[in-house]
Amino acid sequence: MSFDTDVVIIGAGIAGLATGYATSRRGLETIIIEQEAGIGQGVSSRNSEVIHAGIYYPARSLKAKLCVAGKQMLYAFCDKHQVPYSRCGKLVVATTTEEEPRLDAILAQGLANGVDDLQRLSGDEARSLEPHLKATAAILSPSSGLVDSHALMLMLGGEITLHGGAIALNTPFAGATPLDGGGFVVRTAGEAATELTTRYLVLAAGLGAQAAAARVDTYPAEKIPQRHLGKGVYFSLAGKAPFERLIYPLPIPGALGTHYRRDLGGQARFGPDLDYVDTLDYEVDPARAASFYDTIRRFWPDLPDDALVPDYAGIRPKIHGPDQSQCDFRIEGTDQHGLPGLVAMFGIESPGLTSSLAIGELTVKRLALA
Repeated sequence: MSFDTDVVIIGAGIAGLATGYATSRRGLETIIIEQEAGIGQGVSSRNSEVIHAGIYYPARSLKAKLCVAGKQMLYAFCDKHQVPYSRCGKLVVATTTEEEPRLDAILAQGLANGVDDLQRLSGDEARSLEPHLKATAAILSPSSGLVDSHALMLMLGGEITLHGGAIALNTPFAGATPLDGGGFVVRTAGEAATELTTRYLVLAAGLGAQAAAARVDTYPAEKIPQRHLGKGVYFSLAGKAPFERLIYPLPIPGALGTHYRRDLGGQARFGPDLDYVDTLDYEVDPARAASFYDTIRRFWPDLPDDALVPDYAGIRPKIHGPDQSQCDFRIEGTDQHGLPGLVAMFGIESPGLTSSLAIGELTVKRLALA
């Protein structure tokens, strides 16, 4: 049968845009459906914009493989398309000798993941790079950096359009029905509610991933993981940025922990912390600064009183709850849910931005389009 389009992607965040870039470049007519008025309005616009090296994640996990591959792809894309970024490097620090065995375990994990430029530094060597830093030891990751995520998403959207694709904004996803013989009828809601048929369907809905999967007829409910909302707030520094490189303390359960970055405009920011919440609330409680002061002064003792200013908050689409082990990305095709021509993404949080272009390529493989 003939179809209205080749690929429909639900969600115009970084994962959906990167997937649309991968499909449209292959000559597949691609339509991205986005309920918001602009691209990247959810998880993708409320993160640290860090380009991760692939240090922390279990060997052979999707996070490890896609982060390491995606980092190289991302830098190459930014060079080609003049997307602003900084390969500023990162220091992962131990602030006491008791933390050093954990630091060494992180180093070993990074090397096992194929991150081959890592360096173990003494405290003195770390301070030679960042004089204001307190550390007994550190890992230097030269290939870590920062990217202008908004410029990146705009460029991906432009490339999709250039290759004949389209992004339909203000277009909620109402549901989809598999067709006999393959393909889907996709239904949208809103003022321009419509139906269209597509050969392939990709669910890249971020915080709405579970709801999107539930709207696909015959998608097995037991294959939809529970959603957990991991809120993280950020504080900016009223004053001069103290470090040039990213500074990361050791990870906390469920996340990488409250870290430091100097953004591309020179502003120093700290965050995110982690607080499991029940609603999509993006308010920053100024009282959370107290825990930030305690954390930051472990690696920067000279942080002045009253120097932290509430900035912004993000909510991560976690598929693990408090006191549970951090989960891998779930990018699931027919083998997992039984629906040919469909890929569903769950738990695309950090390092989703770094991994995005590699996520797009993996999705193409899951659809058997490679």
